[in-house]
Amino acid sequence: MQSVDVVVIGAGFAGLTAARELGHAGLEVLTLEARDRVGGRTWTEYRLGHELELGANWVHWVQPHVWAEMTRYGREMIRSPRADEAYWRGADGSARQGTLDEFMTLIDAGQQLIIDDVRAAIPRGTEPTVGTIQELDHLSIQDRIDALGLDPESRAANESVWVGHVNAPLDQVGLSSALRWVAASGGHWQLMHEASSTYRVVDGMREFTARIAAHVAGEIRLNTQVVSVSSDAAGAIVETADGTQIRARRVVSTLPVNAVAGIRFEPALPEVWARQHAETVASQGTKVWLRASGHVPRFFAYGSQHDVFSVLKAEFHESDERGDYTLLVAFGPQHDRVDLDDLAGVQTAVDALRPGLDITEVTAHDWMTDPLARNTWMTHRPGQLTRDLAALQAPAGVVHFATTDNANLWGGFIDGAIESGLRESRRIADALRHG
Repeated sequence: MQSVDVVVIGAGFAGLTAARELGHAGLEVLTLEARDRVGGRTWTEYRLGHELELGANWVHWVQPHVWAEMTRYGREMIRSPRADEAYWRGADGSARQGTLDEFMTLIDAGQQLIIDDVRAAIPRGTEPTVGTIQELDHLSIQDRIDALGLDPESRAANESVWVGHVNAPLDQVGLSSALRWVAASGGHWQLMHEASSTYRVVDGMREFTARIAAHVAGEIRLNTQVVSVSSDAAGAIVETADGTQIRARRVVSTLPVNAVAGIRFEPALPEVWARQHAETVASQGTKVWLRASGHVPRFFAYGSQHDVFSVLKAEFHESDERGDYTLLVAFGPQHDRVDLDDLAGVQTAVDALRPGLDITEVTAHDWMTDPLARNTWMTHRPGQLTRDLAALQAPAGVVHFATTDNANLWGGFIDGAIESGLRESRRIADALRHG
């Protein structure tokens, strides 16, 4: 039986960061990845004639952990195209068209009111459960919007913005998700908007994660699914799907809350993991790439939370033997409402947000049905953040948990995954150094 100091389960940003740091601390590390690639919920793949990000995409310099890694590996950013046209739903559900500035003027007052108490709710973004958030965490984003008394046009526009951010119906997402991201942006909702959906990494996430993987001292074993972890005070036995067993002094699980039941743990995981897994986090949406005929003017379009797509925007202008085309990216709050095999249905969903486009192809990865993910980006349900975050960060004996789902600052983002990997690698290195 192979023996190592640490087994890291999963080679996304959290796992790669943890494995790299533990190796640099002089420990023998084995990283086991069920997929045939590194990257986790980031995935760059050539589809529709272009390198596309099927998973997490945007980064920003206000996200300190990801920015440090970009600096370390010489990664650069590029801005997504600024929209020349804007489309959104009016209060009566009919289409509105205007400019980006006109839309920003429409939502300005409402956006501020939604997060106006952020400095009292979460005074420090690195401590998301400290402040009046303790009294507010039972509220959903919908509860907050309902209480504001916005005029119908402003209300419709502000709801559309937030369903795009949280990738789920607003009555199922905690107000905490809005407040903590704005707190991480220094209390400025405009900066949070930019940080969450504006800048992408040059050469994509595939190259970014490959650079980190190249600095992992131990083996990264792909196509290797972990099925069980049996542990006691002395260490753990990690078993893979082919029956291989590895002995380790410590184990790092990087599985998201929604997917953690994919591994059998003995003893069972702490009750907090079972409870939140049973509830699931709020995320239940989808990200879809679409090919439209011709070079379409740069635009963004917001739908309502009741539409198939809540966000649609033009990203890339391309040409091939079939002529000019535009690649669009769309987000929908409920993944099971999008049927990629029903091009006519997709066309209808697009027409509802931005009429006049001819959709010829569509592609996506359904992260909600992916057994290793079971969500897109993490957003909490009401009450989950303050009730569970500290407990989700606590090791269970020799088993540690590194995932963006239990990060402090940018939970749900790549930055949070890196933060969690750094946190758990430090804990393990300290424990084994003094053990």
